[in-house]
Amino acid sequence: MFKHILVPVDLSDRHQHALEVAARLARESHGEVTLLHVIESIPGPWAQERDFYKRIAELAHNHLTSLGRTLEAGQVLGRKEVVYGNRAHEIVCYALEAGIDLIVLTSRRIDPSDPNAGWGPVSHQVGILSQCPVLLVK
Repeated sequence: MFKHILVPVDLSDRHQHALEVAARLARESHGEVTLLHVIESIPGPWAQERDFYKRIAELAHNHLTSLGRTLEAGQVLGRKEVVYGNRAHEIVCYALEAGIDLIVLTSRRIDPSDPNAGWGPVSHQVGILSQCPVLLVK
């Protein structure tokens, strides 16, 4: 059913469960998984700091390669992409342009005792804005 699955990740190590879920879904449908990292563009004088962005891009590529080993181990076809811009916007645009069937995102748990806190994470923004189905993995 889901032939092209997108897994947006940051540089943390909290995405393993989402990656495993995406790999399982891709394997069942003989699909592929794209790992996407968005480097947030910082307005102002940093916008011209090529070395700064180059170092972040290198970190991102290394991190995606490390995460990609999970896909390889599960014999799932995968690709890695790094883009620049606003995270939620770029994820939604990438999904639309690449013909993504499903976005699988790590999402932090909302504290029931304080339901108003935490409604601004990227995962929730993508869930609202995306044109394709979104699976939030907690």
